[in-house]
Formats: sequence, structure tokens, C-alpha cells
Amino acid sequence: MRIGELAALAGVTPRTVRHYHQLGLLPEPVRRANGYRDYGLRHAVALARIRRLTELGLGLAEVRDVLADDAGRELAEVLEELDADLRPQLAELGERRARLAELREQARLGRLPAEGPVSDELAALLGSITPSDSPMAAKDREHLVLLDSLVPPGQRAALFEGLRPFAEDPAFAGRVQGLYERLDALADAGPDDRRVEPLARELAGSVPDGLLALAGDGGSRADSAFGQAFLDDFAPAQAAVVRRMLELLADRARAAARHGGGERRS
Repeated sequence: MRIGELAALAGVTPRTVRHYHQLGLLPEPVRRANGYRDYGLRHAVALARIRRLTELGLGLAEVRDVLADDAGRELAEVLEELDADLRPQLAELGERRARLAELREQARLGRLPAEGPVSDELAALLGSITPSDSPMAAKDREHLVLLDSLVPPGQRAALFEGLRPFAEDPAFAGRVQGLYERLDALADAGPDDRRVEPLARELAGSVPDGLLALAGDGGSRADSAFGQAFLDDFAPAQAAVVRRMLELLADRARAAARHGGGERRS
């Protein structure tokens, strides 16, 4: 048989046959006087076995072990290892399918946010936020989705669950919408605009005391590489507002910590 005939018989390509020759998986046949390889039934049997082993999920190095005459591992041992590798993969696939089923159900009920897929906590929060045409509101949602990926699960749950009661409060939502609109108005302003300081103070004042601990040292975070990238996502005056707001939140958090520590020592 010629190489093309052998490949067609085994259901592979001639290139695959040559690759197996290079790796030492398939012995080279004798060549005819005209230089062409002359494959026999033994080669077809070996090639079919290689194909069956790779279809089981064995890597080519493992296939070489199985096919080796003396130094290879027993097929049963290799298959046992393969089965052990597949078990956690199957469990992971089951978890992923369960998550997909949840997302499909959310989509069917019209509750899957446009930013999805996101965590259940963030999906619940986004679902409680009144839709807005504000560019700053849209940016805020994008930042929440980013936090959803970056913040550890426990802290993420505390953050989003802590925000939900305020997002569901119409009065609070209306106030936030007004703050978004004032931020939008700064899109073409400079960082020294006189509206920066009062808006930063109002934004900081709108953050509930229960979420102060999550703000941490906002001033230091703003100076980090991530903080700078975060601020660069805003126009200059808007970035100035956000930076000042983070500084004010950090001051509040430190003052609250000192006050709490003083109470515990008394």
C-alpha cells in the first residue's frame, strides 16, 4: 500500500502518518526500488491502534509507552491514569453545565443582565438598579462587572449584598441618578473645575457607613497601577472627582476605625 492508501484505510491523513514516523510511533516500511514506501497489513493494524488510543484521550507520549515492546507501561496502567484524570474533568463539566442552566433560566425569564454572565450577587444587584441613559451609569455598571471578577468571593458577596438595599430604595436611586448626571456634565471640564470638590463630597457622603470597610485606603489604591488605570477611564474632571471621593472615604474609614477602637478600649 502507498501512504495515501494506508492513511485512508485508518481514517487519518498522510501528514499524520509521517508525523507518527517522526515520533517513532509507527515503524518505517521498506521502500521499493522506486523510493516509495511499501506499507503492509502490520502497519495498518499499528496505525489503527494508535488512532484508537488517541481517541481515548492518551497523549502521543503515552501511546509510545503502550506500543513499546519492552520499556513501555502496561495499557491497563495507562488507562487507569487516564480515567483518574477524567474524573475531576467530568465533575468540573457538571458544575459548568449547572451554571449554564442557571444562566439559561435567567435569560428565559428576562433576568440575565446585558453584562452577563456575572455572579448571582451582582446579577441581583444589577436587576435592582433602575435603567439609566447616563454614560456614567453605564461606566459604573462596567466597573461593577470588573469588580465581580477581581474581588474575592466572600468580599464580593458582602459588597454587592450591602449595596442592594440602597439600590432598591427609590429615593437613594434618584439621588444617585442626579449625581451621575452631574458627573456626565464634567465630561469636557478640566481637573481644576470648581464643581469637582462639592461633587466629590456628595459622592463620598452617599456611601453608607456599612460599606466603608470595603473602601479601605482609597487614596493609596488610587495611586496603584490598577488605581491609575481605573482613573484613566474617566475624563480629567471626572477622574479628579473620583480620586477626591476615594480620599474622603479613606478618611472616613480611618476615623471610624479610631472611634471604634476607642470604644473597645474604654
